[in-house]
Amino acid sequence: QAFVIDMVEGKKDLPNAIALNSAMFNGARLIGPTVAGILIAATGEGVCFLLNAVSYVFVIISLLRMKVKRKEFNVKHSNVMQNLNEGFSYTFRSVPIRSVLLLLAVASFTAMQYVVLIPVFSKEVLHGTSRMFGFLMAASGLGALIGTFFLASKNSIEGLEKVIPRASMVFGLSLILFSLSRHAVVAFPMILIMGAGMMLQTASSNTLIQSIVDDDKRGRIMSIYMMAFMGTAPFGALLTGWLAKVLSVSYTLMICGIIMFGAAAVFLYYLPSIKKAIKNAENKNAINL
Repeated sequence: QAFVIDMVEGKKDLPNAIALNSAMFNGARLIGPTVAGILIAATGEGVCFLLNAVSYVFVIISLLRMKVKRKEFNVKHSNVMQNLNEGFSYTFRSVPIRSVLLLLAVASFTAMQYVVLIPVFSKEVLHGTSRMFGFLMAASGLGALIGTFFLASKNSIEGLEKVIPRASMVFGLSLILFSLSRHAVVAFPMILIMGAGMMLQTASSNTLIQSIVDDDKRGRIMSIYMMAFMGTAPFGALLTGWLAKVLSVSYTLMICGIIMFGAAAVFLYYLPSIKKAIKNAENKNAINL
């Protein structure tokens, strides 16, 4: 995540590069299970593991062929705990970074758990097979792809602070409507919108944070970003799995959607102060957008 900045030579291309990278990363999290679902139905699990292993060969070759200019840094000799404390202090003092990460953590803990619950929903509510599950994940992946194209087309971070809460509200509302669906005709368009909303929120959050963070804090802040994004997911899966057993998968998805919508509404309420803080951060940022 932090390495993206070093790969881009033209500063004017940074917003596009950051958006494209985060869109690829988040899109792959949705598109990957879609492809896997189709392959499992057609060939079995073994082929999925084999193709996953082979794919790393091309990644390694690409990394070895990269030529990146070396940068000289004034390294401060400090211990790990001091660096961690500095990173967390910087994060929570920054209004936009703190707000974006908290909303992302809420999304990862609740609404994004729909990916975990889709197999159960497909079987118990829509009465489908593994083929139904594959099609649902394909619709989610298509939505993510639409979100990717939108973000990659932007040439600046202007307006992203508005995209994040609005996409989150769309994500939450479509999840609520999806939880109420009892037929594939309703479920498919709703999960497509969910995929787009999730993509726009997560990728826009990544792009905004990368664009305003100080260079010497980038690695630590992106580590905290990943902790908020992926570190909360296992705990969310544990909670939503338990709720699905106690209440039902439909009620669990509805609760997650309501929490997501509410968190986005709070973010939107504080948007004026967040936007002001972003402008201040841009003025002081070493990345001259």
